[in-house]
Amino acid sequence: MRIFSLLYERTLAWAAHRRAPAILAALATAESVVFPVPPDVMLIPMTLATPRRGWWYAALCTVASVFGGILGYLLGHFGFELVQPWIERAGYAPAFEQARALYERWGVWIVFVAGFSPIPYKVFTIASGMLGMAFIPFLLGSAAGRGGRFFLVAGLIILGGERMERALRRHVETLGWLVVVAVVAGLAWVELR
Repeated sequence: MRIFSLLYERTLAWAAHRRAPAILAALATAESVVFPVPPDVMLIPMTLATPRRGWWYAALCTVASVFGGILGYLLGHFGFELVQPWIERAGYAPAFEQARALYERWGVWIVFVAGFSPIPYKVFTIASGMLGMAFIPFLLGSAAGRGGRFFLVAGLIILGGERMERALRRHVETLGWLVVVAVVAGLAWVELR
């Protein structure tokens, strides 16, 4: 069953669409507040399709993601009561409680880590506002973390060039199923804890 190969080909076609940058910006903004799909799924194929624009795509992704982070911060600061039921229904309540504990220990550094890593950044944007983190450090941590991540991704794709594209095309099924197994294992581990 070649699910991920078909998705990969479809994503490459979308990446070449004239409205792809707007879709990338919308995805990056939404992912920082509510949407579970990371913008990397558009950033990578867009950079593969047009490597000379990869840095611009990374910058666009960073700005849009930080803007979404600001929206999440404001949502947490002014409307946490409205968001709390969604957090619980979406299964983010344990992550949110972990975020609270991490804030107490690490402060703004956790925003940077959440922005750079696959940790759900949206949990930390909302938590930052709800917990009253100072806005400028939040903004700087978000910009550094998100920018670092998206420029690293774009840079690796640009440097890898056609070799990277061929390797991705050849191993996309294996990589896709490994991600699925990792997500299922991670969810099982969280449930068992």
